[in-house]
Amino acid sequence: MILLWHKLSFLDFNFVMLLGFRSSIWFYREPVDFRKQIDGLVILVSDTLKKDPVSGQLFVFRNRSGNKIKLLVWDNAGFWLMYKRMENNRFKFPLSGEKIWDLSYEQFIWLLSGLDFTKQKKLSPVKAKYFY
Repeated sequence: MILLWHKLSFLDFNFVMLLGFRSSIWFYREPVDFRKQIDGLVILVSDTLKKDPVSGQLFVFRNRSGNKIKLLVWDNAGFWLMYKRMENNRFKFPLSGEKIWDLSYEQFIWLLSGLDFTKQKKLSPVKAKYFY
């Protein structure tokens, strides 16, 4: 992991931190009271979202003004709570639709980057045939 960090130190921390994350990513569209910490968010996941908070899935929450998100995930030893605040912009969230979205990894990275993940197009997979 140290070698990976050294080689990728120019990349966004979020990308490096979640580089290998391939479990389900759940985005709760409704604004959440950001005074909630781990225990409050765990109760929200369990009671409101009807999901298992210790499943290893990633849960993404937003604040009312749209400039902050919190990420909650269980790693088999305890909960991680990560927080990002946009300094000059706001995150782009869907205004309507489902209360909870199952995001792809690409959509999640777009969300963290401040892009509207509902309007981005995923690149088509490329089958490489020739190697030099």
